[in-house]
Amino acid sequence: MNKGRGPGRGPAFAKPKEKTSVVLLKMWRYLAQYQWIIVAAALMSVLGNMLGLLSPKLSGAAIDAIENQAGVQFPTVYKYVLLMILLALFTSLTSWSLSAIMIRLSRNVVNKMRKDLFDHMTALPISFFDQYQTGDVISILSYDVDTVGATLSTDLTQILSSLITVVGSFIMMMSIAPSMLLIFLVTIPCSIGVTRWRARIVRPLFSKRSRMLGAMNGYAEEAVSGLKTIRAYHQEDEFNERFRTHNDNAVQATWHADHTAAVTGPTVNLINNLSLAAVSIFGALLYMAGGITLGNVSSFVLYSRKFSGPINEFANILSEIQSSLAAAERVLVLLSLDPEPADALDAQSLPACKGHVAFRDVSFGYTKDTTVLHDINFTAEPGKVIAIVGETGCGKTTLINLLMRFYDVSSGAILLDGVDIRRLKRDELRSQFTMVLQDTWLFDGTVMENIAYGRDGITREEVERAAKAAHIHDMILSLPQGYDTQVTGSGSSISKGQKQLLTIARAMLIDSSMLILDEATSNVDTQTERKIQEAMLQLMRGRTCFVIAHRLSTITGADCILVMDKGRIVERGTHEELLARKGMYYELYHAQFDKPKDAA
Repeated sequence: MNKGRGPGRGPAFAKPKEKTSVVLLKMWRYLAQYQWIIVAAALMSVLGNMLGLLSPKLSGAAIDAIENQAGVQFPTVYKYVLLMILLALFTSLTSWSLSAIMIRLSRNVVNKMRKDLFDHMTALPISFFDQYQTGDVISILSYDVDTVGATLSTDLTQILSSLITVVGSFIMMMSIAPSMLLIFLVTIPCSIGVTRWRARIVRPLFSKRSRMLGAMNGYAEEAVSGLKTIRAYHQEDEFNERFRTHNDNAVQATWHADHTAAVTGPTVNLINNLSLAAVSIFGALLYMAGGITLGNVSSFVLYSRKFSGPINEFANILSEIQSSLAAAERVLVLLSLDPEPADALDAQSLPACKGHVAFRDVSFGYTKDTTVLHDINFTAEPGKVIAIVGETGCGKTTLINLLMRFYDVSSGAILLDGVDIRRLKRDELRSQFTMVLQDTWLFDGTVMENIAYGRDGITREEVERAAKAAHIHDMILSLPQGYDTQVTGSGSSISKGQKQLLTIARAMLIDSSMLILDEATSNVDTQTERKIQEAMLQLMRGRTCFVIAHRLSTITGADCILVMDKGRIVERGTHEELLARKGMYYELYHAQFDKPKDAA
């Protein structure tokens, strides 16, 4: 259920397929910054392949030396053989060096691409994470980027070498027997036609494969994060069945793409083998007619193999290229998503924030067709505690999201110290708030590092003072290494309530003008919750506080309680005033404590 927090999750990165040239042009910007490395690799590839093209010529010359009418010229044969060995060694060394350069280039590009993706992801608006699955985004960061990198390190080198080999072999065959090239006027167009035809079929299949893998990863991430709940409700079989469906879809999409792509290589190979047979027959006829030497026939056959070999290889790696293009397309789609709008050119700073907040006729909807907040009006004076209550989905958290500018209002305005927050710099606006959410978050590190996360240069004494105020100090001392104990992001070594206390201690260290508690103590017992509320209110005295709470007993001392229903403020006042009215707050309060209505 969405609970009014966002528009809900949609399909993963659905976007029309772009032309190959457009994708390659966009990806070039990652290669352009390494153009000197690319130039060096190209020169090395040209040198290595051109020298490699001399071997068939030397082989033909050696055969002619053996067949010489004056007798076998062994010194000449040995010379050609020695030259062929030296060329093979030099070509191998060049090939190894080229591979090392391209692997290094691929590593740098992948590193830059993944960094850009992560930086861009952190700059995206919160609405992005309401729509797309985390697992699908991770799939792009890992699988898709690695797929692009693999093409750069291997396939790009192979394509470059193949191109040089094809052109060089054609020139050498032209110099040996131009008439025999007539065979390729038939076979080459056939090979190119088959390759292009299969490419148009295969690429959409690899795009579908990437989507299915992303969907499977997204579902797996969702299931793993909710494993305790799945087991608590005995839904393992149901979730296993759903995962099998996602897995089957991914397997079928992968099989269909790979199977369809695999047909291309053997088909083109068949055409090229037929051309090789035709070359051998035609060469033999010319030799018997005295139009060509046996050595030249041998050289032409070898060059024809070099000529057709790269075409075969290109057809065989076509599936990898199409897979890489599909992966690159998903990377580019993520990079093309608009980041959070930039601050206005005349955006103002907040040199000294008093904490006066005013909502003026604020309405908001996550989509144009739906409005979740209607005409919200209230004022929070500096240093006052504003509590927001209401049934699930009434818009409480949405109101906080607007205050933090995770979203901007559809109409009306939110004023901070008399200034529309849309005219303030986002970073400075958000730095005025400290947030403690119901969903706790810890990272892999020590307890000390997790508490001190929000501030630089924090001391051990300050951390311990905050932990004591959050009633977590004694628990920390009971851990094996105390404040130096390692905790994981999942917080498996400590309870959920203790995780929440750690995040509250973290919030206590941040010197801000305003505090937001979004059901921040829902995972602790009532007695500890009251102590924490007292400690935090004492700590935040003189600062504006916004408290969202389901346990109404914890906000009875608030300066003002806003009661929300279906996106509207239906009641406001102190705890005593609202109980005296016997309206919605009265109903919520007594329903929560299961008291008779006349017990007030």
